[in-house]
Amino acid sequence: MPDRYRSVFRPGLFDGQRFWVTGGGSGIGRCVAHELASLGARVLISGRTAEKLERVAAEIAEDGGRCEWRAFDIRDEEAVKAHIAAALEEGGPVAGLVNNAGGQFPAPMMAIGKKGFEAVVTNNLTGGFLMMRELFIQCLQQHGGAIVNMTADYKLGMPGMAHTGAARAGMANLTMSAAFEWAHAGVRVNAVAPGWVASSGMDTYAGAVRAMIPKLKNHVPLRRLATEAEVSAAIVFLLSPAAAFITGVTLQIDGGAGLGSPAFPSIDHQRSVPFDGFHRAVTPEVLK
Repeated sequence: MPDRYRSVFRPGLFDGQRFWVTGGGSGIGRCVAHELASLGARVLISGRTAEKLERVAAEIAEDGGRCEWRAFDIRDEEAVKAHIAAALEEGGPVAGLVNNAGGQFPAPMMAIGKKGFEAVVTNNLTGGFLMMRELFIQCLQQHGGAIVNMTADYKLGMPGMAHTGAARAGMANLTMSAAFEWAHAGVRVNAVAPGWVASSGMDTYAGAVRAMIPKLKNHVPLRRLATEAEVSAAIVFLLSPAAAFITGVTLQIDGGAGLGSPAFPSIDHQRSVPFDGFHRAVTPEVLK
């Protein structure tokens, strides 16, 4: 059996609690599911591909954790309603949601068609909204809980990915609205905005974007990319009791990539030590 997840949080932090992670079959979602399970949570992962979900659930079981899975498309409103209802009936209340599912493709804005734009916005914004709304209606407004949404480092725009930049900015604003409207029910809503993360999603890109990926670290003051575990740790903190007075914020996780200017370049170094908490992490092929 592999080593256990090396979380910085205390063992048993989430004993007896149930958390839902969308997009849990790979990348950051897979990592978050592993960390929550290592802390005693009962984890439910969802996504569109059953095989990926089954594989992650088997990994978590092998590590001694508990994980169930559901395959459906968060963009399908009726599927979202039905799967949430069935999951709650079968397993009881959910204490928290990690709205991680999403995806995009690189393209200059002038080349993005209406269909492509709407597909990315639906995947990265509308689907997350549906998950938030239905879990609140069917569970969280009665029991309280926490939601962590996934956005991105869009504060300087997202040239080459305008569709996902628009969607992610919308999710950050939706996070604030939900935090205000749902506070009365004991529900906290926050978001994380990762910069460049060394995750499996990097291997989905080709051409010029793929060639650029190994050079991204040169634009980060910490001179490296984030690990999946560093993003997961921030998410777990926002779900935890330690964040009980934090709601409506978006936490930037970008290594300082948005700071400074070309007029004052950052100094090259190798002083930043990554947090490698995820014992099953795999380096993307593009970074090898």
